[in-house]
Amino acid sequence: MKLGTIDVADLGAWLRQAAQADELRFLSAERLSGGAIQENWALDLEFDGGPFAGMQELVVRTDAPSGVSVSHSREHEFAFLEAAFEAGVAVPEPLFLCSDESVVGKPFYVMRRAAGTAIGQKIVKDPALGGDRDALTFRLGQELAKIHTITPATHGFPFLSAPDPDPASQAIAEFYGHLDALGRPVPVLDWGLRWLQRHKPCRTEVVLAHHDFRTGNYMVDDNGLTAILDWEFAGWSDPHEDIAWFCAACWRFGQRQLEAGGIGSREAFYAGYQDQSNRVIDPEAIYFWEVFAHVRWAVIAFQQGARHLEAGEDNLDLALTGRRPPEMEMEILRMTEPGKGAAP
Repeated sequence: MKLGTIDVADLGAWLRQAAQADELRFLSAERLSGGAIQENWALDLEFDGGPFAGMQELVVRTDAPSGVSVSHSREHEFAFLEAAFEAGVAVPEPLFLCSDESVVGKPFYVMRRAAGTAIGQKIVKDPALGGDRDALTFRLGQELAKIHTITPATHGFPFLSAPDPDPASQAIAEFYGHLDALGRPVPVLDWGLRWLQRHKPCRTEVVLAHHDFRTGNYMVDDNGLTAILDWEFAGWSDPHEDIAWFCAACWRFGQRQLEAGGIGSREAFYAGYQDQSNRVIDPEAIYFWEVFAHVRWAVIAFQQGARHLEAGEDNLDLALTGRRPPEMEMEILRMTEPGKGAAP
């Protein structure tokens, strides 16, 4: 039996040893939806003996057949997950990491499985999910603030470059590089990056940014938030980048009037963040990072489309994502119209 390319016997032998169990039985295994960049499997296992004795609901996370250049390895992602768990962020508990590719052919890690759903379209359309929406929006602001307690002063991640004191300039330069690598003219993104160069925020603070904190990357059940997911893009940046990414129009899933992730008000999200962090949110910095969010998502969408069209990964999600850039381009042009945003 295989889970995609993973041999169940090899995985089971490694898990039994990692869990210090005498025996292990696979009760069920299911490929989880989503995860266009990584591959996730939900496992129901029963252990005999050891600290995990009994039935355990786990997730194995490993590499998809191809990825995007800015995605971290599973080893690095596991380190972020451990740091977030220790900081009290609502994340699935990280359990085991395997860097030995001889086990299943690629690195993977194992974490506890959180209840609920993370499907963005479903969350924004079903008000019964997540409980009270104002409370959920406020809570998400609090959780983001907890992530931002992880700073270069509190944590060292040897695989990350030294934090740049000017995250905005670093981000612009990085995405000029990604744009060049596309190998095609994209004039609206060139325009957007030039606008960003002329409107960089002056005030800066560096924290660990999740870099993909949005609806679709957290899980909710009928009562509220259960987990923050997908740490593959995390890195040092301005805290405003994460706040703006959550509020950007591209992550409202059609609910444009609900500026905080398509689920609630910007005010409730800001209130939760400021309640937990005691930071003052700068609206001009947010505007800058929201324009950047649409440039960034457009570039990622081009990269995802290339995985389907050029790298041969037959995946409908990748193909559909590759058709998203025109939406981002319209938003960039709308936001950078003369007279809008911060003064040059």
